[in-house]
This record gives sequence, C-alpha cells and structure tokens, in this order.
Amino acid sequence: MTPYVHKEPLLTLDNVSMSYNGEVVLRDISAQVCDVVRPHMTQGQVVGFYGRSGIGKSVLCRIIAGLTPPAAGTVKVGQEQRPVRAGDVGLVQQRYPLFNHRTLADNLLLAASRQHDPDRAQREVAAFLDRFRLTPHRQKYPAQLSGGQRQRAAIAQQLLCSDHLILLDEPFSGLDVAMIDEVKKIILEVTTMDELNTVVIVSHDIATTTALSDTLWLLGYERDAAGQVLPGATISKDHQYDLAGMGLAWHPQVEAEPEFNRFVEELKNEIRAV
Repeated sequence: MTPYVHKEPLLTLDNVSMSYNGEVVLRDISAQVCDVVRPHMTQGQVVGFYGRSGIGKSVLCRIIAGLTPPAAGTVKVGQEQRPVRAGDVGLVQQRYPLFNHRTLADNLLLAASRQHDPDRAQREVAAFLDRFRLTPHRQKYPAQLSGGQRQRAAIAQQLLCSDHLILLDEPFSGLDVAMIDEVKKIILEVTTMDELNTVVIVSHDIATTTALSDTLWLLGYERDAAGQVLPGATISKDHQYDLAGMGLAWHPQVEAEPEFNRFVEELKNEIRAV
C-alpha cells in the first residue's frame, strides 16, 4: 500500500441541507476532504462524486462552489476553513465557458487578475499556458481551439481565479478513448502542480473516475427503521470511500487490477440500491 497521511481539512461540508418549495432535496450532508501527504511527492486530492440522474448532484455542486447558499449547514474551504464564497471554487462545466470575443491569453488574464496584480497575473498566465501546453495557441480565440484545448483552457482558467479547488462536471462525457486519456493526464497534472490542489469529479463514468480518485462520495437516499425512504439525498458514512486506505489509489494501471474491478462492480450495485 502506498504510504500517505491525512493532514488539515481543505473542504468541509457540515450538515448541508437544501429544500425547494417545501421539498427536501439534500439532507444533513457531512463530508470532508483533507490534504493528502505522500513522502517526497506533491500530491493533490481527487474526489469522485456519484449519484443517479436527478438526485441533486448539480444542486450540491453549486452549494460547494458558493453559488447557492444551503438552507441549512455550512461549506468551509481552504486551510483557513473559511465559509465558501463565490469564486473560491472553480466550476468547469461541459461547455467550457470561455469568452468567445477574447483570445485564450486574454481569457486567462481576466481570470488571473481576480487574484493578482497586473505583473503577477501576466506571469501566472504564462506559467499556466506552459503547464497546459497551450503557449502556441495563446492568441487564438476559443472557436479556433480543439475540444481538448478548450477543456485544458477552462481548467486553467478556473485554477487561476479560484483557491486550489475545482469541480469538473462530467469531464469525460461524449469523449473517445484517446480524449479520455488526455483528460486523465490533465487531471493528474493539476493534482501534482500544488499540494493543495483538489479536484472533485462529478461523473457517470464510474471506472475512469474511480481510477483517478483517492476518495469517493456516493449521493443517495437512506431508509428509516420501517424501510421507508427518507426525504432528501445524503452522503452517508457508509458511502464515503477512502480509496487510498483501500490500496486502490495512485496506481497507473489500476483499472487492470482484479481488486479494482471487484470494487467498481460493488459500487455499481450500491448506486442501483440507493
């Protein structure tokens, strides 16, 4: 098993609940992501986040990102564990929302300027263009970029203007095998750029997301003693999986391992059940 320790919390959900028009959508969600430290390595965090369609994943993502306040409970982010504000957590949606009338470099500069003075912002943009292999495309407009280039640009954009935390909404949807491999490389690069970088992947691609993650959250329903479904989806303790502790994290070829495939099948059965 790969040696690691958990340090201070970087993202904390404390009894988060949400209702709309009297209907409970999310109920008493408590979960935490801590800094994962591996000897002699820069190791960020990856959380795989699953749930059936329509169960409330998008609502919880907006709450985590500080875009929608919960009806009850709190979300705290960063080493300081301060209440989340809009902009603290980057949200990369499937359409990769860049400004079409701005060049790639200008899109990134606009994001970096939210956090840094003009000179520092220019340096940060140059560094991110280089890290994400986008420097040759810096003067192109979004319409001139390939799908993979737009995705890398959108992730870079959110890292530049957020505080180490990003949510990826269905990053593998509609991609062929080669592009999925490219996106996996991007996510691994993001997590090894900074010890505090934390990526939450919201996806229906269970095997790919699990292979990248060190932690899993499964959003589902609970039942009372009589077997009746309780209103509002939640993430129970039984549905928070420490893949690192299970020996299933950080293996380059983990998808070929029998133990990994057994766990994925068990996870699919859990999703069907909840």
